[in-house]
Amino acid sequence: MTTAFFLTGTDTDVGKTHVACALLHRARRAGRTAVGLKPVAAGTDERGDNDDVLRLRAASSLQLPADIVNPYCFAPAIAPHIAAAEDGVEIDFDRIAETVRSARQQADFVIVEGAGGFCVPFGIDRNGADLAAQLQLPVILVVGMRLGCLNHALLTAEAIAARGLIIAGWVANCVTPDMLRFDENLATLEELLLAPLLGVVPYQPGADPEAASDFLELPA
Repeated sequence: MTTAFFLTGTDTDVGKTHVACALLHRARRAGRTAVGLKPVAAGTDERGDNDDVLRLRAASSLQLPADIVNPYCFAPAIAPHIAAAEDGVEIDFDRIAETVRSARQQADFVIVEGAGGFCVPFGIDRNGADLAAQLQLPVILVVGMRLGCLNHALLTAEAIAARGLIIAGWVANCVTPDMLRFDENLATLEELLLAPLLGVVPYQPGADPEAASDFLELPA
């Protein structure tokens, strides 16, 4: 039976892709066929490749077609709705839903990584939260552990609940080496986020996501 999750973060640059790749490695170690998708990406190199997409493909155990892994990719590293408008493209949620269905037919563990934070706009009348609601997948929340994370985590959890979705688990990702009162902040989140903590990923610049998988458990 395929299990699939929508992975989001409390903000941009909180390590969503690093955690997504680590979870894919963890699933592979458990004998699962694991695939990561990035429906909307922004920011490419001179070859037209997006780093997040490349990392997800490298962590996956199947190499699915590019238009399934990443149906929308924009060159400038800017907000997706602005990049889409500049390219004259409308981000079609039905198309994304079809790519997720296709991936679930071929793998038994699928992570769909969102762009930016949970409510990042994808157009004037749609955002990442609307996409998650259409996909109807349980959510994995990546909390970037730094000053302000309590407010960001709790607001994101409220937005997830408002869409009728459940948080299957959350990950505390240490994005700074010296967060003051780390243990106290972690304890507060464990008390207030009504979802299981899947693990605490330590601050390790340049760390291999396969090594980071040692610190994680898969969501139920």
